[in-house]
Amino acid sequence: MPKAASARSTGRQAAARGGAPSAAATAVVDSLAPLLRAWLPRQRWFAGKGRTLTGLVPVAVTELLPPVPSGGEGPGLLHLLLRVEQHDGQPPVGAAAAGDCYQLLLGVRTSLPPHLEPSLIGHATEGPLAGRTVYDALHDPYLAGVVMDRLRSVDAVGPLRFGRAGRIPAGLAPRLLGAEQSNSSLVYGDAYILKILRRVVPGPHPDLELPLALAAEGCARVPAPVAWFEAADPAGSGEPLTLGVVQPFLRGSTDGWQLALAALDGGQEFVAEAAELGRATAEVHLALASALPTVTLDGGRTAQLAEAMSRRLDTAAQAVPALQPYAPGLRAAFEALGGLDAAERVRPAQRVHGDLHLGQTLRSPDGSWSVIDFEGEPARPLAERRRPQPPVRDVAGMLRSFDYAARSREPWRADWAARCRDAYCEGYARAAGTDPRSEPELLRAYETDKAVYEVLYEARHRPDWLPVPMAAIERLAAER
Repeated sequence: MPKAASARSTGRQAAARGGAPSAAATAVVDSLAPLLRAWLPRQRWFAGKGRTLTGLVPVAVTELLPPVPSGGEGPGLLHLLLRVEQHDGQPPVGAAAAGDCYQLLLGVRTSLPPHLEPSLIGHATEGPLAGRTVYDALHDPYLAGVVMDRLRSVDAVGPLRFGRAGRIPAGLAPRLLGAEQSNSSLVYGDAYILKILRRVVPGPHPDLELPLALAAEGCARVPAPVAWFEAADPAGSGEPLTLGVVQPFLRGSTDGWQLALAALDGGQEFVAEAAELGRATAEVHLALASALPTVTLDGGRTAQLAEAMSRRLDTAAQAVPALQPYAPGLRAAFEALGGLDAAERVRPAQRVHGDLHLGQTLRSPDGSWSVIDFEGEPARPLAERRRPQPPVRDVAGMLRSFDYAARSREPWRADWAARCRDAYCEGYARAAGTDPRSEPELLRAYETDKAVYEVLYEARHRPDWLPVPMAAIERLAAER
């Protein structure tokens, strides 16, 4: 079979659900493997840094645009769901043995134009793509336009399913954003933003599930999804793999992190903004509680929360020895939470944002706040991210973010952060009717848990930032 014909056949052959990957899909991935082994670990969204890549297993290979015959100049567009097998020196067990599943969108050309050279992955030398140049398709405006065309007008391509809740105009010029770490986003015509999820798992994804629920509830604080695409779980679980979500792009808006830093740099207060942000957070929580089921935490469930926090502390202290001297004081916060008597006070739990901080908020030119990115902490299992939690978990994340902003500038403005924290809680209380500070044990435990997570993250990814959460660790360990 000619090379071009073989490549064009992959979309039909690799779309089979369940069972072993097709021969065509395996051939394509084998052709790409030498390139991807070098390219994947360099990507910001690749979660397996520091572990040896031992295997690349195709889950699905779909042609969104078939490559042209050899010698032609037009690009092809391949959509890959790829399972990446890794180990860190120990034999993998359980879910780790299966490996993470990643979503890739790859362009295929005979030669790469100069403006696309920064997106080069490599030149295939064997298999059905031999002689072709492979690159990251999201950098190619033409192929990014093909992705949006499928989202706006097609119901299915192979194993991919496209859904929409509104009309998207044709011909919107795409541009790739460079700020995200765990995923990739493109803006189309400054009207819509497409978030491509890179590491995918079976199950309803919060970044689609929660904004859809909030839109049905009439909550204007979160941009409503306009379109999305998914794939069926090849393992046959019946759960979808959410792959991407299109939402309105809030043109002219600025994220809360940049606004806070600008205020610090200008010697300005951020109290009014923090209070409005607290109000926006409360409105999102109220809408989520109305749209989705809630639960009540009894003493046993509260104790389980505390035990899980303590286990995360143990894991982090093993990985980051600087935590170990503070572990007894930090564990006291979790013990205080586990000892609360739920019979004396009803403690509701509900769906929450799960990773709320200043960078997950946008303020429009008219001063109104929006909340974005409901994925939760990507490192945690999807089932945990979808579990009902006390709303104070989000509050604790935002309080930590004010501290992060203040600590990122010299001299450290502890008073600035304290005023922002108080204003945020007061704004939240005015909208929600309950003050997050009314249960200090609960708030302290969640803030401590978040600080422990931050220490582990910074130690792995940004060691220069480690002093920021460590300063909070020292404070929280000393509190009683």
